[in-house]
Amino acid sequence: MCEITESAFPKCVAVMLAGFGLLCGCAPQQPVYDESPLGNTSLLPEPDVSVRIASLSNCTYTDDEELQLNSQEPVTVIVHGCFASAGRFRALADVFAFHGQQAICFNYDDRQGLDGSSRSLIVALEQLSEVLDEPAITVIGHSQGGLVARRALIEERSDRIDNVRADIDLLTISAPFGGIAAASDCGSKTLAWLSLGLIKPVCYMVTGQKYRDITANSDFILEPGQLHRSVSKHFKIETDEENTCRVYGDSGQCVEDDFVFSVAEQRQQAVDAPTLVSSLLVKAGHVEIVGDEKTIPVKLIDILQQQGYLRATPVEDQEEFAKLLADLYLSSPATSIAKSYGDQND
Repeated sequence: MCEITESAFPKCVAVMLAGFGLLCGCAPQQPVYDESPLGNTSLLPEPDVSVRIASLSNCTYTDDEELQLNSQEPVTVIVHGCFASAGRFRALADVFAFHGQQAICFNYDDRQGLDGSSRSLIVALEQLSEVLDEPAITVIGHSQGGLVARRALIEERSDRIDNVRADIDLLTISAPFGGIAAASDCGSKTLAWLSLGLIKPVCYMVTGQKYRDITANSDFILEPGQLHRSVSKHFKIETDEENTCRVYGDSGQCVEDDFVFSVAEQRQQAVDAPTLVSSLLVKAGHVEIVGDEKTIPVKLIDILQQQGYLRATPVEDQEEFAKLLADLYLSSPATSIAKSYGDQND
């Protein structure tokens, strides 16, 4: 990033901070979805259990709220990435609900150390499995959420998820298992020495406690651990984010790209090698793949349905589903985009 010399240190810090701007691209930073109740609940299986589990919500900004679940049906748990809260994935939970499937969200402080966040997820999954008679759970983690989700599901930890009764599928999306390049200076011993230790508070200021976990040479990345025996498979969606765009100007030019992590940052041999792991590379931006108020996540929905995580949309419901997607994801619902989605499923 810059030549590391004592005289160049101030410049290096400035360059490093600019590089950390990439991390701010993990997700839109302003709230998108409101606190109104989840839609399509009438399409969900009849609930037979009400429970409050810390850190789990109906994909709202509330950290601890009552969940209405059918204990005989599988549950999908969505883990958000950095600069986001579970409320950002309320739209995806609504997509699951439209297809009669239960989806809830895990809330956590994205500035915490990732081991601490994953510990909270372990507790939440164990408590969730206790109220399910036919416990089958899919954990979906986007971006940093993929790191948290996988870390919660490994054998090599003293607080491992031994008390969960469920069969677990893990799905990660755009997760930087190889470490975050923009944070590389946080793991530099040379820069730490030259800066007289000042690099650490700078890193903390930008990322919080997790700066120790996200560099390519951190123990968190280098020693990812083996998945727990309760995990039946890990499906990775990797995104090729080169030359993608998040925001276009009035004349159609790109004013903000949608690149956050390279494909190399999303790969790590120890994570990818096990036989229960499979991956799919998709040409999509970091936010495009999961959607926001300007983008319907058509590619993700298609993959979820192809891989069996989301039920197929019946032909007779495709027009209604296309309208729902426009209402959920677009600031100004666009009939043409909704129609485009419907056409892809004809």
